[in-house]
Amino acid sequence: MGMTMSEKILAHHAGKNFVEPGQLVICPLDMVLANDVTGPPSIKEFEKIGKPVFDTEKIALIPDHFQPAKDIKSADLAKIMRDFAHKNKIKHYYEAGRVGIEHVILPEFGIVAPGMLTIGADSHTCTYGALNGFSTGVGTTDLAVGMATGKSWFKVPEAINVHLTGKKAKYISGKDVILTLIGKIGVDGALYKALEFSGEGVFELSMTDRLTISNMAIEAGAKAGIFPFDEITKNYVEGRVKKSYEPVAADTDAKYSQIVEINLSELKPVVALPHLPENVKNVEEVGEIKINQVVIGSCTNGRLEDLEIAAEILKNKKIHENVRAIIIPGSQAIYKEAVHRGLIDIFIDAGCVVSCPTCGPCLGGYMGILSAGERCVSTTNRNFRGRMGHVDSEVYLASPYVAAASAILGKISTPAEI
Repeated sequence: MGMTMSEKILAHHAGKNFVEPGQLVICPLDMVLANDVTGPPSIKEFEKIGKPVFDTEKIALIPDHFQPAKDIKSADLAKIMRDFAHKNKIKHYYEAGRVGIEHVILPEFGIVAPGMLTIGADSHTCTYGALNGFSTGVGTTDLAVGMATGKSWFKVPEAINVHLTGKKAKYISGKDVILTLIGKIGVDGALYKALEFSGEGVFELSMTDRLTISNMAIEAGAKAGIFPFDEITKNYVEGRVKKSYEPVAADTDAKYSQIVEINLSELKPVVALPHLPENVKNVEEVGEIKINQVVIGSCTNGRLEDLEIAAEILKNKKIHENVRAIIIPGSQAIYKEAVHRGLIDIFIDAGCVVSCPTCGPCLGGYMGILSAGERCVSTTNRNFRGRMGHVDSEVYLASPYVAAASAILGKISTPAEI
């Protein structure tokens, strides 16, 4: 019997010829990741172990959630990370001025690659499946053990084959693909399974689309969201990844627990209504929902292509007088390129606030907290009650196309309405 992409990566790392769903394996790790929320408790647990870090080049510590520090507590968290990184000579430590959102800069810097096995004390570590790797979120104790031993245990997951066909229409992006999928199977539809993408529709998706889709695999309960290695992947990693890597492909006789068909040609701009990512409707069906804020950024949609989409819609337009629009580039490199391409001028001329790279409002941190009764259209990944501020606020998840159009019209809208 053949193996899925997930099974092949775990089998290779476990030193086995074959693994199957439900099997427990112990694997050496290629990368271990933590941020300023999860890093400090992981460091505390690590120090109880009493061992040195397993490899100074295979640990990434990225203070991005509350950075630049918004208050004394967040400054203290960053200091714990900084002191630990300097003491242990951690190569991949990046902070203000060099930092970006962790799941944006690790692919951008070539730190993650095809075939790699990565764990991170952050649920959206599944992002790197876009590059044909197996990456998943873990708890702080597992991360501490990973930093000390370079190993972690895994239960081999079943896989769902998401078969993509057709071509994207105008104003359709990876965000519409993943929200449509979550709307089909629900927030627990892939619980402890891997989402594996296949079909000719894969070639319609840019790397930005794929990173967005893999990023939100966890929103369907998945352990990972993996794309096949192709020319798009190869072109992205060339010049970024300096080490050797081994792509994987699913066998033709690989076994899947389910096959979900999505025809990209049939997709329409969608929005996830409060308070779950599965509450997905076509924008044209939601009626007139007035909004107070728009956020374009995050590890889901803070890449250059996302900013280009927003700028395309916002050029020579003005933000609605009742709306605050916040643009957050995912990294310093993206911010700089956006400046060079004139995107920042477009945003500022439209009346937007442009932030430095940070997770910020996505998790209710800062740079855009909502008050009671306020509504926000956001390109982030979660819209749980109280996620971005007051428990009586509302977050609507959407693509940069929909978010930018909504900012202009002051209500949930598509670019076609402008």
